[in-house]
Amino acid sequence: MLAALEALRSERGAPWFGIEVVDVDADPVLEAKYDELVPVLVDGEGRELCHYFLDAAKVREYLGALG
Repeated sequence: MLAALEALRSERGAPWFGIEVVDVDADPVLEAKYDELVPVLVDGEGRELCHYFLDAAKVREYLGALG
């Protein structure tokens, strides 16, 4: 998913966004919440955007709504 996010970020005309990688297994609260959903993509407020694979359309829609 990280590689797909990097590719999405580098698309022409795409808004810039930061990426923070968090080890879910190192945090008992996150591990309990996401368990088998890793990798998972959440926004800065903790809202889940997608898991397992990048849903590029959903992320583009989310980013477009921000700005």
